[in-house]
Amino acid sequence: MGELLSDDASSDDASHDALSSRERGAVSERDILRALTDAIDGGSPVVVATVIETSRSVPRRPGSKMLVHPDGSTIGSVGGGEMEGRVVAASLDAFTDGKPRRVRYDLVDAASGDPGVCGGTVDLYLEPYMPTPTVYVIGCGHVGRAVVDLAHWLGFRVVAVDDRVALATAEHIPHADAIICGHITDALAKEPIGTQTSVVLVTRNVAVDLGILPHILATDALYIGVMGSRRRWETTRAQLIDAGLPASQVDRVSTPIGLEINAETPEEIAVSIMAEIVARRRA
Repeated sequence: MGELLSDDASSDDASHDALSSRERGAVSERDILRALTDAIDGGSPVVVATVIETSRSVPRRPGSKMLVHPDGSTIGSVGGGEMEGRVVAASLDAFTDGKPRRVRYDLVDAASGDPGVCGGTVDLYLEPYMPTPTVYVIGCGHVGRAVVDLAHWLGFRVVAVDDRVALATAEHIPHADAIICGHITDALAKEPIGTQTSVVLVTRNVAVDLGILPHILATDALYIGVMGSRRRWETTRAQLIDAGLPASQVDRVSTPIGLEINAETPEEIAVSIMAEIVARRRA
């Protein structure tokens, strides 16, 4: 553990790791909460690891907290040493699915694989705070505008992209959090797509989709949906593969976009699209 690790350290590196762990643990709860607020306000994911239950001899009491960032860096401490390393690893898993989890560590017998020898047991709750999910709407015609409105109402952050000056305006799409007029490369430079982003392509033709999809498929988008008939998609898919994109990558696309609810109006189509996005996020 943080205080005990240096007793077993056989190198300067191990001693330095123990000291770093103690220094991290010296931050106040106010510092940790401030760092958590900064991460949330800045749109950065973070996991809060909290000691919630202990028995017998353990290094930290219930309520002790540690923040874990996606790069594995930490603020605060829940005990240091091997156990803390395992907490970091479990937190990195939590970033993948965005779900909280409870973990337990016995600190009895290191020879059998326990992450410590303090003699007790520690239960921790790992709570990921993920950035507000984003819906990336490409194409601001009738359907695109309806998707923007509904996604905003559902609490998503909305990015709207169109290369037509008349449509990419705050007057036309007042509920978008970001509006970008230009090519998809301009949009990605300003608003990168990550694992919490769902992309909705509701463009005017195949040629536009062909210019956009290679850039979208190169991202880690959670969902990529393309509006159009099955025949239109067959044409688009074939041309993407002919251009060198792997079929497995192209087949990430959901099309025809949205759940089948016999939608007809732009607003009804928006409901079917957002229903599919919500289903994908909750899967």
